Amino acid sequence: MSHRRRFKRRPLLLSVTAVAALALGGTAMASVTGGTTTAPRAATTATSTATVPAPRVFTGRAFDACTAPSLTTMKAWRKASPYGAAAVYIGGKSRGCAQPNLTASWVTQVAAVGWQLIPLYVGAQPPCQTSANPERISAANASSLGAADGADAARKAAALGMRKGSAIYLDMEAYDTANAACVQSVLIYTQAWDRAAHSAGYLAGFYGFSRSSADAVAKAKVRGVASMPDAFWYARYDGYANTTTGFPWPTTLWTGHRRAHQYAVNLRETYGGVTLTLDHDAWDAPVAVIG
Repeated sequence: MSHRRRFKRRPLLLSVTAVAALALGGTAMASVTGGTTTAPRAATTATSTATVPAPRVFTGRAFDACTAPSLTTMKAWRKASPYGAAAVYIGGKSRGCAQPNLTASWVTQVAAVGWQLIPLYVGAQPPCQTSANPERISAANASSLGAADGADAARKAAALGMRKGSAIYLDMEAYDTANAACVQSVLIYTQAWDRAAHSAGYLAGFYGFSRSSADAVAKAKVRGVASMPDAFWYARYDGYANTTTGFPWPTTLWTGHRRAHQYAVNLRETYGGVTLTLDHDAWDAPVAVIG
């Protein structure tokens, strides 16, 4: 994607794991197999006392594109492509691409043909990051801004028909994690964002880079920092199409179908006569609950 850093990629090794309904921090999950799902039920997340419906989990191949494709493209790709889920940018002041197709009607119709959707929210970005993002975290506003953005992410998801129990992923781009003050501000923002998502009935996911933003969150979780994300989507461009090979943190982190791995980026692919530029994801984590 245009707003993401890129690293050299190794050859792609493709594998898809089986779907199972297992615990998410003590929460029962609804599984997805071949486009069918089990019904969600009420449960409590591990990092909040808020009661939310059980997550819906997808395990398999996913893609993310900066702009949500047209309904015609999604229908063509559903028939011909190996993908079962697609990430969409639902909001945030730092979102980089226009979303003319992303409406509640589009969400309903792509879900009806079998797609699982992964909502991404590009909120405030680190104070030490080199970029032109319009919304910045600071030591002074980290908590209040995180709470406001987390609540906004939940509203955006709800407006698109993504129900409570959906996982929304906070997109945190790369930054200098040698800057301790910057790391602390980002963690405070993330904690507040997570709590706000929980309060609205949504699961809090996180997208970041294995060498920076994701690494800081993983290390915080190892230290036992509270209100860390329920699900963890890490960018590591190693070509391994799974969520275990090369996982660079303790293997006990985000187990039980709570991981996703962006393993290759900016690839052009054609299915059903339609070409897209997209990123590749190995998915074994919660997605949106629709319908």
